[in-house]
Amino acid sequence: MVEEAPSPAVDQTLRQDIGDAAVKLAEAIRYVGAGTIEFLLDADGSFYFMEMNTRIQVEHPVTEMCTNFDLVKEQISVAAGAPLSLVMNGHRLRGHAIECRVNAEDPSRNFQPSPGLITAYHPPGGPGVRVDTHIYAGYTVPPYYDSLLAKVIVHGNTRTEALARMRQALDSFIIEGVTTTIPFLGRVMRHPDFVAGTVDTKFLERAPHLLKDQP
Repeated sequence: MVEEAPSPAVDQTLRQDIGDAAVKLAEAIRYVGAGTIEFLLDADGSFYFMEMNTRIQVEHPVTEMCTNFDLVKEQISVAAGAPLSLVMNGHRLRGHAIECRVNAEDPSRNFQPSPGLITAYHPPGGPGVRVDTHIYAGYTVPPYYDSLLAKVIVHGNTRTEALARMRQALDSFIIEGVTTTIPFLGRVMRHPDFVAGTVDTKFLERAPHLLKDQP
């Protein structure tokens, strides 16, 4: 699973329209607190409401990296009755961010979960690289919960820079003992369609070779 901000498929006008629609929806139900409204975008630029999650979502770091804004801290502050500390009001996003979810799964087996003991763990680092995780060498990945192991988030001045940083981060990320999605994500980051920002919900159906490790 990959998330990025700002979306390469959305221009500033469309982004404003989607944002306005999200605000109107939240106002209509008098919602207060952290929440995420999701839309599906059609090829002709039309967008459609899909769902609202009344919570912080896994992909919140890409927003934090592009706004320099701590959403988790803000969520707690608003819940305590404080007003928003920042309102965008047209403020430009800062650079480009990409997040890759690293799961204990085997992409070549329809993303079958891969629980077990992590025998080695070495996270990536460097400028513009962030890793959110709970794992360590010696940690046992249980079979009972979500298979998410870590989130790798990178930020760059441009999308091209962010892509380069993500490729480097994934290439240097070591997790041994369980099968992970790291190699698969590295291949996605190098695929011409992803680099061009032209992927859609049928992307993997058109590129099934990405699911298998290359010889």
